[in-house]
Amino acid sequence: MMEWTLSILFGGAVLLLILSFMKAKQEAKIEKSEIEQFSISMMEEMQQLEQKMRYLELDHEITAKEAGIKVEASAQRAILREAIDLHRRGYSLEGIAAKTRKTESEIKLMLAPYMELPSERRKAANDL
Repeated sequence: MMEWTLSILFGGAVLLLILSFMKAKQEAKIEKSEIEQFSISMMEEMQQLEQKMRYLELDHEITAKEAGIKVEASAQRAILREAIDLHRRGYSLEGIAAKTRKTESEIKLMLAPYMELPSERRKAANDL
């Protein structure tokens, strides 16, 4: 009688083990499909953002031409972007000059319109 009970319990354990593997496999398939759906939606959003960026760049170009503003060369514009980014992240003029391979005086002239004077910063902070 004891042998039958043990064999029934063992058989039940094997059955439950098989069912748990099947359930885990189904859940893995569901998770995989959810991840794929998320990935697809992220790719679609990225494409929409890229298209909006292209439109903004075109609008900027159109506006610049309508206003009669000369659009800078792309290489010089890239250097200016990099210099402004480095300045906003706290790099010194020497560091920016080294990274962009320009002289400090060139960097100072490039960044002059984008640099705030220390007194202006304090005044703006105190006005709030």
